[in-house]
Amino acid sequence: MTRGTPDVSTPSPGAVWERTILHVDMDAFYASVEQLRRPELRGQPVIVGGEGRRGVVAAASYEARWFGVHSAMPSSRAKRLAPHAVFVPGDQAHYREISGRIMSAMKHYTPFVEPLSLDEAFLDVTASQRLFGDGAQIARSLRASIYDETGLWCSAGVAPNKFIAKLSSEQAKPSASRDGPVPGPGVFVVAPGRETDFLHPLPARALWGVGAATMAKLERIGIATVGDIAALDLATVVAAVGKATGRHLYALANGIDDRPVEPHQRAKSMSQEETYSVDRHDRAELETEIVRMSDAVAGRLRKAELHARTITIKVRFGDFRTITRSATIEQPTDTATTIHRTAKRLLDEVDIAPGVRLLGVGATGLDDPAPQQLTLEDMATTGAGHETTDTAAASDADWRLAEEAVDEIRKRFGSKAIGPAALVERGKGLGIRTQNEKPWG
Repeated sequence: MTRGTPDVSTPSPGAVWERTILHVDMDAFYASVEQLRRPELRGQPVIVGGEGRRGVVAAASYEARWFGVHSAMPSSRAKRLAPHAVFVPGDQAHYREISGRIMSAMKHYTPFVEPLSLDEAFLDVTASQRLFGDGAQIARSLRASIYDETGLWCSAGVAPNKFIAKLSSEQAKPSASRDGPVPGPGVFVVAPGRETDFLHPLPARALWGVGAATMAKLERIGIATVGDIAALDLATVVAAVGKATGRHLYALANGIDDRPVEPHQRAKSMSQEETYSVDRHDRAELETEIVRMSDAVAGRLRKAELHARTITIKVRFGDFRTITRSATIEQPTDTATTIHRTAKRLLDEVDIAPGVRLLGVGATGLDDPAPQQLTLEDMATTGAGHETTDTAAASDADWRLAEEAVDEIRKRFGSKAIGPAALVERGKGLGIRTQNEKPWG
């Protein structure tokens, strides 16, 4: 399909806008932020990510994309493709601050904003059209608002549902060139009644859920495009890829997606991980990393007022083999002590002899805090006047009180004002990390 094809962006006669969804995506967000705040980088191929031999590309400017560099690419390959590119390590705190301003601009047009990441979101503007005009007008106004607020451009797709809005925003994007971005239309509209006109020429890989394995199954029955799937009966698609996947793909191929925009989505998981420049073989070092990550995850759980029922560790070895280990705990928690104790037990069961390239700690099964029933052990260790030096025996509730006090101190004096003694680094103070500050190696 040609970028900006008008036959799908012109409503069919008598069409009524019953539901209007926008997908807004910033253009090369991290790289564009860096080029904006460092004028000397403008017009140059810029790569945000880890520059080391184990680094990963987080974002590439359009100048770098011209050479074939893209996100999630190993930095070593990116250097070979664009040897003169400028690597920038990234600044997550700054990106989050800019993202907050972008989301605020979106909420001027509708309260129904569902962030997908720092730089993209779905908006339901169905009820906003009386005030701000139709979906295309809102998208154009929003693009201008975000540019005025941040100096950054975004692309917007307008459609009757989330799936098609997401695909249409890709049609609105700039394209890469050696000299920088070649502007796209900025806003691309798929009007009601034109969904299949837009979808059917696209490759089947455009559908959510079609990876290499699923595509191979589809190709075996002669499917190449979305239209090929829609032309089959449901039973044939289900027979090829399975019941759940088949029904999902068949609905999408026919332009059906009834999912609402959810502005108040609860986090499904929280995690902290780090890729090491040299494989780690020392278990004591890894146990210190578990302390650090547990402290970070617990702090974010308390800030979100959530408790976790399942604790997971992720271990990637030097040969890229990756394993996860999980444990469900008796009482949901938001304390670093309980998370650390569980994660350490899981790590104890892992043979680290091959060398650990990446380690992560995660919390899932998140829910609101619930009243907890004290156990007899809790009663024995927390009774009036009773003191204990047995760390393992102290209740989760006791540790939560202590960690809430830590939260207050950090809020007032900074994240590195206080923390576990195990994280003191000689000559550097506390090695506290509240976010995945260098997630790209």
